[in-house]
Amino acid sequence: MTKKKNSSPHPSLRKHLAVALQLVLTLSVLACILAFLHTQSHQPFVPLDVPEEELQPFAGTPKAAFLFLAREGLPLDLLWHPFFAGADDAGGPSFSVYVHSRPGFVLDPTTTRSSFFYGRQIENSVPVGWGEASMIEAERLLLRAALEDPANQRFVLLSDSCVPLYNFSYTYNYLMSSSKSFVDSFHDKKETRYNPKMSPTISEGRWRKGSQWITLIRKHAVVIVADGVIFPVFKKHCQRRPELKLEGKRITKPIFQKEHNCIPDEHYVQTLLSMSKLDHELERRTLTFTSWNQSKNENGKESWHPITFEYSNASPQQIKAIKDINHVDYETDFRTEWCQCNSTFVPCFLFARKFSPGAAMRILTDGSVGPFNAASLLS
Repeated sequence: MTKKKNSSPHPSLRKHLAVALQLVLTLSVLACILAFLHTQSHQPFVPLDVPEEELQPFAGTPKAAFLFLAREGLPLDLLWHPFFAGADDAGGPSFSVYVHSRPGFVLDPTTTRSSFFYGRQIENSVPVGWGEASMIEAERLLLRAALEDPANQRFVLLSDSCVPLYNFSYTYNYLMSSSKSFVDSFHDKKETRYNPKMSPTISEGRWRKGSQWITLIRKHAVVIVADGVIFPVFKKHCQRRPELKLEGKRITKPIFQKEHNCIPDEHYVQTLLSMSKLDHELERRTLTFTSWNQSKNENGKESWHPITFEYSNASPQQIKAIKDINHVDYETDFRTEWCQCNSTFVPCFLFARKFSPGAAMRILTDGSVGPFNAASLLS
């Protein structure tokens, strides 16, 4: 009788199979954990339900909050002083001032020539880098501080090189007559800053671009401060591409970098409000004029930079030319924005940048923003 061979696997083979099975199970569990973490870090965006009390008309004199992003002090404070001094506060205060400066900087008689800025720095400021998410963080901190005052109904973001083009009364009435925010927001079909890694939290169809200098109604300020979904994605995936170091190297052809070049402050507010489906509540333009110049850097790459106004090119004629602008052409969005406020055609800009102290002094002596008191220069 022939004896059958034992068909069971060799003990060493069974051991290898068990190890392989355990490895497969471990990798499967790890893949599930990574998928879960990915969904948590890219959670779907749900538009905020703004509290009902924030939507009710304010009973009293509404205030315009002027929010300054500054490196340290306010170099143009002498021009802003007569502007704020022109406010008619007979019915109650009509404005407030907030300044984000470097941590530890204090606005007092030793650092500013205008009493309107005394103590107006926010205490929880952060170091800010150009083209970094810290710029958005500083804006959100300013908005959060201003929202603590229920009388603040308009929120105007300004830089330390901004100047007012009109007196306070005209500016205030302009801001309050519109029920919309002024946010320069458009879909630039030519730019490639959208990072696919932002999906699915931020869809490419809702990606927007625009000027950093915004003016918001209270509802939209609440939406920005309450955001805990879009901002973390921006911090992770919208970053300025570092400059290539090519000293001593001759450039013979265009250089391409793999990293996305994304400037957060030119996209965050616009994209967040678009994701919140609030585009219809915007005047899609900024109230701050900037003159741009195209130039090439040392690597031969063309880029746009804001022109700084000096004393010589801040003449009354130049200022009038800015104030006479009544429309803005958006070439990449194929539209022309005719400037309106509450369905009435108005000048496009209330403010302008970037102005040197000399240029601001020329506007000051012109008296267009308020009475000029030469004695204030000596005090």
